[in-house]
Amino acid sequence: MTTIATAAPAGASRPWYKVLYVQVLIAILIGVVVGWLWPPLATNDWIKALGDGFIKLIKMVIAPIIFCTVVSGIAHIQDAKKVGRVGVKALVYFEIVSTAALLLGLLTGNLFQIGRGLSAKPDAAAVANYVKQAEASKSVDFILNIIPDSVVGALARGDILQVLLFAILFGFSLMAMGKRGERLRGMIDDLAQAVFGVIAIVMKAAPVGAFGAMAFTIGKFGPAALGNLIGLVALFYATAALFIILVLGLIARFIGFSIFKFIAYIKDELLIVLGTSSSESALPQLMEKLERLGCSKPVVGLVVPTGYSFNLDGTNIYMTLATLFIAQALGIELTFSQQVTILVVAMLTSKGASGVTGAGFITLAATLSVVNPVLVPGMAIVFSIDKFMSEVRALTNIAGNGIAAVFVSWWEGELNYATLHAGLNREIDPNNVEPRNKT
Repeated sequence: MTTIATAAPAGASRPWYKVLYVQVLIAILIGVVVGWLWPPLATNDWIKALGDGFIKLIKMVIAPIIFCTVVSGIAHIQDAKKVGRVGVKALVYFEIVSTAALLLGLLTGNLFQIGRGLSAKPDAAAVANYVKQAEASKSVDFILNIIPDSVVGALARGDILQVLLFAILFGFSLMAMGKRGERLRGMIDDLAQAVFGVIAIVMKAAPVGAFGAMAFTIGKFGPAALGNLIGLVALFYATAALFIILVLGLIARFIGFSIFKFIAYIKDELLIVLGTSSSESALPQLMEKLERLGCSKPVVGLVVPTGYSFNLDGTNIYMTLATLFIAQALGIELTFSQQVTILVVAMLTSKGASGVTGAGFITLAATLSVVNPVLVPGMAIVFSIDKFMSEVRALTNIAGNGIAAVFVSWWEGELNYATLHAGLNREIDPNNVEPRNKT
């Protein structure tokens, strides 16, 4: 197993301008200003490339990190039943919390009904591509697509679920080798540390990526794109915040810590997600920070990557809330049974949506086509503001997956409370990237 090297006290902090979250926050603000005042400059291909390039750099290392972390975590476990037990606990947690997110979206959508009175004239052509992708994402295809055509192909594409499946099988195989596999386990552990070193280097470019992504977003869509749809954006933001404070906050309180301290602990990752609109951009660093927070390494390796396909709380809130908004805008009354159908269908269509921008819109198309095909053209109503909502979807998703890893670690009896509170109380520096020593 591995232990975390003693980190530098939080008091011995670096100058403010060298702190990552400060740099990212400043970059986001500059990006907003540039996009607002100089749209032609902000929508330049080179500006867009700054954000896209950073996301590609992060995605470059996601597959190796997941492979190494999962294989190492399973290979060091003596009891094979534990892996299955952790997986079942994670799925139970995902379904309960995801249902809460869906119900909260339905509740706020019915209470406020902000879509009523909107003169909607949807353009079906604007969302045709998303609908086509949604129709191709059937449940059977999703299950079959978990199995890669080749391991090399899965790693090359960075398909999270396919890499996760192979890593679990490889980990069990390595576990069965016993002492013969010790040298290979050591090599994989060392490889993981090297990849985390690559992440530390790539993260230095985070402010540049956040600036490019935010400037392009504001420059292309601009404040004018919100128009009279600002109510939907505001309600979605408020509902997501309520979910984090109420639902995730109660889970955190049950375990014994504050959700606000946890949010502060992962603020670097949240700001990177805010700038890039992709929760995948912070996945590797989130996994590392959760281990440093006292979570079990096998739990983090299994729960977080799986959660990126099965625990998308922000996407769930968006789907139910946006479905009701579109129905209200089109003047279509949804019966109680239809709203229950939304709940059931959304539980299925949300599975497999990645943290990449646009995935939420595709799952929305899949949900609408099943609930009532007449609603599908109404997606064009929210098309122009989807980019503004994708940030909150991604932020809620990453916060939910972080809490999920802590909860399942606690459920397994493997949560180190001393390390947890030391990290949340800033007694240690969460950004310390010294290599973890083997014991």
